[in-house]
Order: sequence, then structure tokens, then C-alpha cells
Amino acid sequence: MAIAKAERLMNLALCLLGARRPLSKRELRDSIEAYVEAARPGRGEAARPGRGEAARPEKAAGSDDSFNRMFERDKDDLRELGLVIETVENIDGEIGYLARRDSNRLPPITLDAEEAAALGLAAKVWQQARLAGAASGALQKLRAAGLPEEVDPYEGHAALEPRIPVHEAAFEPLMLACRDRRPVLFDYRKASAAHPEPRHVEPWALECWRGHWYLAGFDRGRGAERVFRLSRITGKVRSRGTGFTAPVPDVVTVRETVAGWAGETADRSALIRLRSGAGYPLRAKAAKVRELGDGWDELEIPYGHGLDAWLVEFGPDVVVVEPAELRADVVDRLRAVAKG
Repeated sequence: MAIAKAERLMNLALCLLGARRPLSKRELRDSIEAYVEAARPGRGEAARPGRGEAARPEKAAGSDDSFNRMFERDKDDLRELGLVIETVENIDGEIGYLARRDSNRLPPITLDAEEAAALGLAAKVWQQARLAGAASGALQKLRAAGLPEEVDPYEGHAALEPRIPVHEAAFEPLMLACRDRRPVLFDYRKASAAHPEPRHVEPWALECWRGHWYLAGFDRGRGAERVFRLSRITGKVRSRGTGFTAPVPDVVTVRETVAGWAGETADRSALIRLRSGAGYPLRAKAAKVRELGDGWDELEIPYGHGLDAWLVEFGPDVVVVEPAELRADVVDRLRAVAKG
């Protein structure tokens, strides 16, 4: 938010909270410097330079329109921020505005040491992301509202340094799109594809799983729910249209879907050959390992959906023995990478 606008909103809020009676638009306009400037002739959007006396009424009308639009936007912004503004008709028939203190007072906040520690750790999660300022500001507001100063949120948790890395440029626009329920358009490159493809998505939720961020939403082009890894989004995320066409589910199972891709929900076994001294993550998942000699080992790996994409990452160090369909999927992916 621009500093000038933030100052104007603060002044309007203070006027409304400090008034003993409803204040009219005219009184607010004359009391707040930014509104006085907006109401001066020649400052309005509708005002145009003119010549002689005939131009003056147009300037005045334009300045009034400019003030009215500014005031209505500011009033809506304050209400969105949580300020309760009442609209009252006074004795003279004018509409007045008032923010009663009893309607805008939060109940006392009481936190014990464990709750304070939890909030402190939650705020520290975002210290390496662009949300660091908002997280620190929220903690300061809680302290001002009753979080005891003597309580150290990190006491006893020195070894805990929670971090959620957010390196993808797509994170912030997608976070805002999820909040505002705005469809987005972006280019996405699948693991098996050589080139990215455009996706038109209704974003539902963002979730971090094992150091990577994923977006769940409704893919309009495919007419179904999809999950996207943010690191595979190329270029800018653009807003496209308004409103969702598909219902948002009560529970969005991002982690379960990604875990299925990674083979976490295993329902079968694969037999692969792995070069000796390579592929330690695969060895950690193996149910059986047998040395074959000549620099190769044989592994039996329980897996579910998505093992083919994972195996491709190990390149020539892995050879799939069975099942045949898994071997064919890995070969197809390698060929797609080679073409790119």
C-alpha cells in the first residue's frame, strides 16, 4: 500500500473513531488534508483546464466527483480491514458516518507460554520469504494486544529453526490468486515434456511437501483437478477472467496426491538395476538389494504412481527390468528429454 494512501486511511479511521457523533462527508472532507487537496478545483479526474469563468463549475464538479470516489474507496478498504463503520442519518437529513469504539474493540487476548512459543515459531517460518514483514508485524500486534513481553517464544526451542523456502517467482501471485479466487494462466513443463504448455487453472490451495511447493486447482483445459509443482512453472503467472466454474472441495489433498506421484502409496513392486555407488534415495526405499557384479546392483522397490518420473532423474545409472509397462514409461520420458 502506498504511504500516502495508508496515511489517508489512518486519518479517516482516527476521525471516525474519535467522533462523538456521526460525521458527514462534508465534515470529513474538510478535516482530512488529503481530502482537502482532492476537493480543490483542478485536482479532480473529471476537471479539465478551461478558460474564463465558464470553466469554473466544471472544475468544482470534477473535484467533488474525485473526492466522492476516493472517500467511497477508502471507506470500503477500512471495512475490509475490519473496521465497523455505521451509516446514520442525522437531524438535517444528511448521511453521517461513525466508528463506535465498543464495536471496534477486540476482546482481551490471553496466551500461555506454550501458545506464545507456537505463535513465535509460526512467525519465524516465513522469515526467509516475502511474507517475513507480515509475520513479524502480526507478532508485534499480538504483543501489543496482550502477549507478555517476558515470554520468549523461542525459549526451549533453540534447536527448532523452522523454514519454508520460497524461491519460485510464481508463489506470491498464486497465493494471492488462491485468496481472491481468481483464475490464472501460466506455462507449465511436465517432467516428461520437452517444452512447456499453457495451463488455465482455477487455483485452490498451495502446500509445501519435502521442500517443494505445489498448487492444487481445477485445470480448465483438461476439465479435471490437477496438482502442479511450482518449480516447473515458466514465465509469469497472469490473471485470466473472474469467478470459478468448478466447486472448490472442502478438503484439498495436495500432499496425498504428490505422495502418490513419488511412490509413497506403494501397491506393487519394481525390479531395477542400479549402478554401484549411485542412487542412494532409491537404495533407501528398496525392500531388497542384491549385488550383481560388474558395477551393478539389483533392487526391488515398492512403488505407486509416478516412479517413472523419479527414475528418469537418475539417467544412465538406472535400468528397469520389470514390469514392462514401467520400463516403457521410463523409455518414453528419456526420449522426450533427448528431443528437447
